Amino acid sequence: MKKFLLISLLINASIFSQVMRKNSQFSLFSDNKAAMPGDAVTIIVIESTQASNSSQTSSGRTSDLGLSASGTVGTSSVPKTDISLGTKNDFKGSGTTSTNGMIRTKISAVVDTVLANGNLVIHGSKKISINGEDQIVNIKGVVRPIDIMPDNSVYSYNISDAEITFEGSGLIDSSQKPGWLTKLFHWLF
Repeated sequence: MKKFLLISLLINASIFSQVMRKNSQFSLFSDNKAAMPGDAVTIIVIESTQASNSSQTSSGRTSDLGLSASGTVGTSSVPKTDISLGTKNDFKGSGTTSTNGMIRTKISAVVDTVLANGNLVIHGSKKISINGEDQIVNIKGVVRPIDIMPDNSVYSYNISDAEITFEGSGLIDSSQKPGWLTKLFHWLF
């Protein structure tokens, strides 16, 4: 009877045992962070860009050529002759460019792959539709696991090789584009 009980206990233990490799990435003492392909991570996008450029150019060139002659021949005087030739070339140009942009949002992203050094390749997108206006935010890049905060989020400025695109479509977007007749005239002329 003892042998039967021992054998049934071993069989039950092997059938209902927990596979430790399945839960090996989760620690009892730390927060759960994205670490494997398919894991989700929240990206806090706080991007502010400002750029300005100014240039001025000025050039000039002047050249003069002159000839003057006067004199007498015998008792009669030769009329005074002046010849003058001049050229002038001036150019002045200036230009200014200024760009400002700001975006603040949160996006859930998914881990695509884990690189050999442990960094995570992520991608995510978010689409918001309000009154027929669609706004789509796409993000992808590489995140270091150390930059992922305890609440499984990461700031967008901690993403290397980040590609953040913000696109919009709808009534406002189409009203900012030239019409087909204007496009035709620009194409012709």
